[in-house]
Amino acid sequence: MVLILATLSFFAPTAFSADANVKRNDLNLAAVKASVVELKSGKPLFAKHDDWIAPIASLTKLMTALVVLESGQSLEEWVEIPKPDRETSKNAYSRMRITSQLKRKDLLRIALMSSENLAAYTLAQSYPGGVTAFVIQMNVKAHELGMLDSTFVDASGLSVGNVSTAADMIKLTKAVAAKKIIGEYSTTPVFTARFRKPRYVLGYGNTNSLVHSSRWQVELSKTGYITEAGRCLVMVSKIEGKEVAMVFLDSFGKRTPLGDAGRVKRWIATGSGGKISGLALQYEQDKSKHYPGLKNEKMQAQIK
Repeated sequence: MVLILATLSFFAPTAFSADANVKRNDLNLAAVKASVVELKSGKPLFAKHDDWIAPIASLTKLMTALVVLESGQSLEEWVEIPKPDRETSKNAYSRMRITSQLKRKDLLRIALMSSENLAAYTLAQSYPGGVTAFVIQMNVKAHELGMLDSTFVDASGLSVGNVSTAADMIKLTKAVAAKKIIGEYSTTPVFTARFRKPRYVLGYGNTNSLVHSSRWQVELSKTGYITEAGRCLVMVSKIEGKEVAMVFLDSFGKRTPLGDAGRVKRWIATGSGGKISGLALQYEQDKSKHYPGLKNEKMQAQIK
């Protein structure tokens, strides 16, 4: 354990005080890359390897939602569920029936809250010009937002080619947080989707259990996971009266990002930095080996 801690001190995060009146210990997060900011002011509270480029899995769907909403397409339009492309059919199971129809707004909701991959693909396929035009617009929007270390190749996030950084994802989070409907849809606890042609219903639950908790005021949420990306989470929550945006990329355990959110909340409220397991430390050490030495030197320079 001592060896692991000594090694990881080279990759130490940058921390910023959220409140000068609260004495803070160093915040310990299990995510390999992270960024925490006050949403309204943009004030950075904490950063950890936030410039490391990595797959972002279904966090991609936040950009998908933004492109859909800015396209001007009617959310009330009934959209036919298409046969999925190879990536979607190979890596994701869906209960939706091919050729049935669902309103665009409901496709958007279940893509966000329940991370329904075929719903995300359907949104892209129904865009003017189809999937190719949709993905191009995703990258155009990323450039507009200043997400210069981000690339999108599909609407669902199933491809390892969807990459970003924690710092870039904060920029996207700010943009989608301004769209209240994305916050509403992404934090819906449960939802019943009503299809037609043929008529049937499917129930969906939110992939983030914190939206069900009375102890949290979650205003925006998106989880993500593929093997290459690890467990990921974007969340905006009101903490100590302020909206706080959190991005956690690449955690080893399913509930680890939720634990990191809890550590951030306690750190802001009490100054306690929390603790993480030896397994999480080992995971970070192993993942850090895959990043160029230049990035490591940059991080070391940041903390001097």
